[in-house]
Amino acid sequence: MSPSLVLAFLWIVLANVIAMFPSRRNHWPAAYGLIAIGVPLLGWVTYQNGPFVGLLALVAGASILRWPLIYLSRRMRRARDRRMGAKSGRP
Repeated sequence: MSPSLVLAFLWIVLANVIAMFPSRRNHWPAAYGLIAIGVPLLGWVTYQNGPFVGLLALVAGASILRWPLIYLSRRMRRARDRRMGAKSGRP
């Protein structure tokens, strides 16, 4: 197993351990740290193991960090709707 995959598995374990701790701030500082570590790690996994394994690692990371992705998609949708105005077709 390549060193990048070992670190990716350790990242997954770390993310799950962090999620077990109670937090008043809903784990956002930890999510920012995981994203900062995970993006270069994802590039390294893809570089060493190919695009298919990189895509699997991306799906695994997205399933762990789903709320930042949900909020990002909502923000992008609102920005698109503001740019499009009333032409978006939604009531």
